[in-house]
Amino acid sequence: MSFAQNNSKEVLFTINDKPYYTDEFSRIYKKNLDLVKDDSQKNLDQYLELFIGYKLKVNKAYKLGLQNGASYQNELKTYRSQLAKNYFNDTKVTQELVEEGYNRLQKEIRASHILILVDENASPEDTLKAYKKIEEIAKKALAGENFDDLAVQYSEDPSAKENKGDLGYFSAFRMVYPFENAAYNTPKGKISKIIRTRFGYHILKVTDVRPNRGEITVAHIMILNAKPEEKDKNPESTINDIYKKIQQGEKFEDLAKQFSEDKSSSSKGGVLNRFGSGQLSSEEFENVAFSLEKPGDVSKPFKSQFGWHIIKLIEKHPIKTLDEMKNELETKVGKDDRSKKITEKLNEKLRKKYTYKKDAKQFAAVSKLITDAVYESKWTLPENAATFTAPILTINSKKIDGKAFLDFVDKQQKGVLKIKPLSKLVDVLYEKFLDEQLTAYYDGNLETEFPEFSYVMEEYRDGLLLFDLMEKEIWDRAKTDTLGLKNFYDAHKMEHMWKKRVDVIIASSTKQDVIKKAQSMLKKGEEPEAIKNALNAKDVVNVMTNSGAFEEGSDALPKGMKYDVGVSDVFKEGEYYFVTKVEKIIPETVKSLDECKGKIVNDYQQYLEQRWVDDLKQEFTVKINKDVFDRIKKQLQ
Repeated sequence: MSFAQNNSKEVLFTINDKPYYTDEFSRIYKKNLDLVKDDSQKNLDQYLELFIGYKLKVNKAYKLGLQNGASYQNELKTYRSQLAKNYFNDTKVTQELVEEGYNRLQKEIRASHILILVDENASPEDTLKAYKKIEEIAKKALAGENFDDLAVQYSEDPSAKENKGDLGYFSAFRMVYPFENAAYNTPKGKISKIIRTRFGYHILKVTDVRPNRGEITVAHIMILNAKPEEKDKNPESTINDIYKKIQQGEKFEDLAKQFSEDKSSSSKGGVLNRFGSGQLSSEEFENVAFSLEKPGDVSKPFKSQFGWHIIKLIEKHPIKTLDEMKNELETKVGKDDRSKKITEKLNEKLRKKYTYKKDAKQFAAVSKLITDAVYESKWTLPENAATFTAPILTINSKKIDGKAFLDFVDKQQKGVLKIKPLSKLVDVLYEKFLDEQLTAYYDGNLETEFPEFSYVMEEYRDGLLLFDLMEKEIWDRAKTDTLGLKNFYDAHKMEHMWKKRVDVIIASSTKQDVIKKAQSMLKKGEEPEAIKNALNAKDVVNVMTNSGAFEEGSDALPKGMKYDVGVSDVFKEGEYYFVTKVEKIIPETVKSLDECKGKIVNDYQQYLEQRWVDDLKQEFTVKINKDVFDRIKKQLQ
């Protein structure tokens, strides 16, 4: 009997007699085991408490009726739609398209094109007229006439007058699929065959092919653009001074730590996370970075929309492997024209998967209601449409009535219908209707057919409810309960301290005689700007200064400096000589509520949440089956 119980689904606990089972507890524990950093959450007794607390909150959310909110319902529907997409892909077709896309991503194509506009649903006459136009232009191009001139003269792409049809460099997934196919299948310097896309007819000329630039790791020093109130700040002058110091042999990393105003990278010597083309918000920055050739190369100062920069190349990385890009590429394939191939394969699979039958008698009766008015999008549902309740289609045991097909035909009028005669058009529309209904049936049964889909949806459904509940009961309260927050701060303020701080002017130089002059000037009370003006020549930066209030241990402070008020002795660290003028020492002090408000609000939220869970245990009746829990503990341990 015990062996049977080990493999069965048992009630682990109940909340107001609603059961929660061992299989869910075990599955979620195993799923999260490698993700949790707090060892206490790996303890099964602790985890059971957390799990019960989680389910209590979900029960509270349902009790408050949060599941009925329109916003919640819409978000859940959107998420299910996104999640379901993974179950609509044909693995083999998708893999072929992913590999094709990846292979194309190895290269960037530069091409020019000529476009003759024609709607994809245009009449045969208009379509033929557009085709003859592009055919004549193609003959001229193939005969040797200048492609740029032909683009300016004939192309109906509005930008052609300015760019002569030049589209610049692009890679896979940047253009519509038929256009991309032509670009990658046309040799450099050659002109493509005529291409049909949803925009019209094109010809293109490939003007260049280059390898994809891949990714790159760089370090940078940035001086931000001056704000209106910073009248004395001159970013260009500062960055030029830093560049001169680099040219004088000073270390890029040390200068980045001292002077770069990108605080996210300065402490790391200016090193940024690796990036590829189009991943940063500054094209200027990317182009300068990729122009550097060898590790260690340093750019000249240049300006972006954010400020002034100097870049040092650390490493170039080739394009990612197929395995690394697989998920990203699958997403792109699903959003691209390529997805039509996947849809066709899915339709084929579902027609084999399910049993379906058309009712010929009902189809014939419904077909008589459809008239030639559909060709002009003027057909309307007949008054007796609602009476066609008999099934026109049965999928497994699900019956779809004739009215559903009439509604489908009505919606299809939005696209221009060209197939003639009418009987053939109705047959084609029925086949589309069948595929749509098979897909809807498959979609509606995902939870039944795929347990893992059901699990994920349940977790998201509960998580979404919990988010709304926490916002209502905890997060908003923590932000608006000013008295409670102040009392909590008073009880915990000794946990939020400033380290010892120093209000200081720092001067640095690689030349000992220069730093001694700076020391003398500091003793006379000279300001940092005056020191730089006196000791730096037009083309040589001898001294740099930095000033402000810094916490002990800050990267901006020389490690060997003494925390004594006044001007220090000259001291050396690495290749630099330093002198400091400490204006005052600010001892360790308690941070004010404003200075640590973010952390205090977060801690207060956790405090409120724990008290709230205790209250929920009083509001709901929780019963744990201890024998069942002991068994599941042994299995999981």
